[in-house]
Amino acid sequence: MEISAAGRLEVRITTADVGKRVSVRSLIEHGPSGEKFTDTVGVLTSWDNGVLRITRKNGEGVRVAESALVAGKVVPSAPARRRGPAASYEELARVSARAWRPVESERLGEWELRAARGFTRRANSVLPLGDPGVPLDEALTAVRRWYAARGLPAYVQTATGAPGAQELLCAELERRGWVREVTAELWTGPLAPVADLGAEPSGVVLSRHADDAWLARYRRRGVSEVALRVLGSGPSVWFATVPGEEAPAAIGRCVVDGRWAGFAAVEVDPARRRRGLATAVMAALARRALDEGASAAWLQVEDDNAGARALYERMGFAVHHAYHHYRAPESSAETGAGSP
Repeated sequence: MEISAAGRLEVRITTADVGKRVSVRSLIEHGPSGEKFTDTVGVLTSWDNGVLRITRKNGEGVRVAESALVAGKVVPSAPARRRGPAASYEELARVSARAWRPVESERLGEWELRAARGFTRRANSVLPLGDPGVPLDEALTAVRRWYAARGLPAYVQTATGAPGAQELLCAELERRGWVREVTAELWTGPLAPVADLGAEPSGVVLSRHADDAWLARYRRRGVSEVALRVLGSGPSVWFATVPGEEAPAAIGRCVVDGRWAGFAAVEVDPARRRRGLATAVMAALARRALDEGASAAWLQVEDDNAGARALYERMGFAVHHAYHHYRAPESSAETGAGSP
């Protein structure tokens, strides 16, 4: 916090600092154990009518009354992590998008509208990297109409917690009534240590295609032709299978894209968990990715998947940023007959 020459805390932020990363201290009426103050660090996304809104790294919005401010200052972006590969948000957003391609897409300025007949939010949401080329309200109206024409709800995928992410867009969507339905995180880590975790041979079979056995373990049932197209999309796609009796004991998917290897769909038979099968699958895929020239890894994990998070931490992964899917508010005038 900023402290004056006289030793007093000072508020050194103004409305002109909207969009910058700030640290503020504010009064609280009923704090635990008699605490009188609370500290908040994040992007100042608005300052209207005497209320500040600060968006934290995980996308959580915090409202602070101007009258409760005790101290505040602009702070630099969070320092780069010392472990794992360095990467910008935009680089990872584009890499992860290439690993999960829709069957249909259209440009709106620098935004990409993506659709895959409802198979996963990622393949059926807007990726807003840059300027849509029109005012935001006009862009969102165009988005809603585009998805309504395909019988789909309108989603916008955003990110928080990394330089160049979209805290301001998140705040603007929430101001317009868009609802955040899903939050997850993108983690990164070095690839070689993952490959070293599984000794060969591990019993993992690699293939360029998701066969019937692989799909029998995949958690999304009733996979359609559209889903197979999405699963098979990406610069260099590999599927891993640990054979089982009726269905595989474990599966996984990896997309190699330049220096990056992206892991997904790592699933294990519930009866055979905690036997190192997920590690074996990822190690086998990592070795193949190393052979193709990759050196860094990424994956996506939901907040409530404690088991997966613990595993990935042991492998050397760490959070790079959080990403969110915002759904458009109901509006019969723009979304037509309704959403599936």
